[in-house]
Amino acid sequence: MAKKPGPWPPDFSTNADPQSMRGLATPYVEWMRVRGFSEVTIHRRFNTLRIFFDWCELRSLTSSEDVTLSVLERYQKHLFHSLGVNGKKLSLRTQHVYLSALRAYFAYLARKHHILHNPAADMELPKLGRQVPRHILTIEEAETILNMPDIKTPKGLRDRAILETFYSTGIRRTELVKLNLYDLEIAQRTLMVKEGKCRMDRVIPIGSRALAWLQKYLKEVRPTFVREPDEGAIFLQPDGARMTPSTLSHIVAKYVSLSGVRKTGSCHMFRHTMATLMLEGGADVRFIQQMLGHARLETTSIYTHVSIEKLKEVHRETHPGAKLQRKPENKA
Repeated sequence: MAKKPGPWPPDFSTNADPQSMRGLATPYVEWMRVRGFSEVTIHRRFNTLRIFFDWCELRSLTSSEDVTLSVLERYQKHLFHSLGVNGKKLSLRTQHVYLSALRAYFAYLARKHHILHNPAADMELPKLGRQVPRHILTIEEAETILNMPDIKTPKGLRDRAILETFYSTGIRRTELVKLNLYDLEIAQRTLMVKEGKCRMDRVIPIGSRALAWLQKYLKEVRPTFVREPDEGAIFLQPDGARMTPSTLSHIVAKYVSLSGVRKTGSCHMFRHTMATLMLEGGADVRFIQQMLGHARLETTSIYTHVSIEKLKEVHRETHPGAKLQRKPENKA
């Protein structure tokens, strides 16, 4: 059922009737841009709406007035039984994302008086528990993956710099593709991450090793990839184009698979790994919050649940029953 994400950058143009449910998505996109929504959020919402529009049109529902709470509940049931691109049922979190986009869209239509009543106002979304990251790399596993690119080739050297940057900084893939040359302060060993999630800027440190690989890439590879006019992007594809989030995911997932590490994940797995290893190394969760760019400390606190090594150490040292003690032998 679920479709692959659209192209990047996304194309929001549509030839639909401007007053149809699909056609009204065009001014909705403009409305989100005016209010400062990130392009990533806009793309995600539009893509999920597009899937809903396709489902409706198969049932001859083209006008927003045709959509009732009953229709939305049928669509919710459809999502529950649908399979994603991986052949597995959509997670409750994915279903929640799809339905939240619908609720926001119909709220907009009601606010702009395109419909008299918001049919999604009473729609109950799936209940979500707090999920902890499933796959966290150990130091040894991370090093194995980092060593996979063939650094004798230009693309391999670039990929090593990408992996090292992810591992050292924990930035999101959408943040990495937007990095420009002037965002890197080599002398200060920092990166300026501009307009991260919720449009927050932050300055974060980058480790010496990652910085060394980054400098090697910038000196030996980037000049051979760049094409004029040079927009200043740090990471480029061989044709001079800026990297895309989907390309990054493909690259990282490839090296994870080739490494033989029996864990699945891509860019975000390095983000989770960085946060967990820093926490286990003694970092205060508030510093990790700053590194990750989380608006709320509660979001960062999930890593306190996966930092099991520190917990085991404390348990071993403080719990009276944690150590195996041999019973004294009875002497006759």
